[in-house]
Amino acid sequence: MGFFNIFGGNNNFDLIMDEARKDSSGVILDVRTPEEFFDGRVPGAVNVPLDSLENASLDKSKKYYVYCHSGARSTVACGYLKKHGYDCINAGGIMSYRGNIER
Repeated sequence: MGFFNIFGGNNNFDLIMDEARKDSSGVILDVRTPEEFFDGRVPGAVNVPLDSLENASLDKSKKYYVYCHSGARSTVACGYLKKHGYDCINAGGIMSYRGNIER
C-alpha cells in the first residue's frame, strides 16, 4: 500500500487533474496554506486552506477535486465536504503532480 493510499488519496494525481479540467462543474480545490499556494499550484486551482474550509462559501452543485501537499489535508477536507453533502474527489498530494505549475 502506497503513502497516498494510507491517507485515502490517489497516486493518479495527473489523471484526476485531467478529469477535473474536463468537468464543467469541477473545481480544483487546493487546501494548503496561502503561502504554499502562492509558491506553486495546479493551474486554475482555488485556494481554501483546510483551517478555513468550515467558513468557506462553496457551491453544492459543483464537484470538488481536492489536493494538498502530501494527501493528508486533502483527505480531511474531502471527509468534511462529503459529510456536509458536497461531491468530492481526493486527488492526494501535489508532490506527485507532473504537470505545469502556476505561480
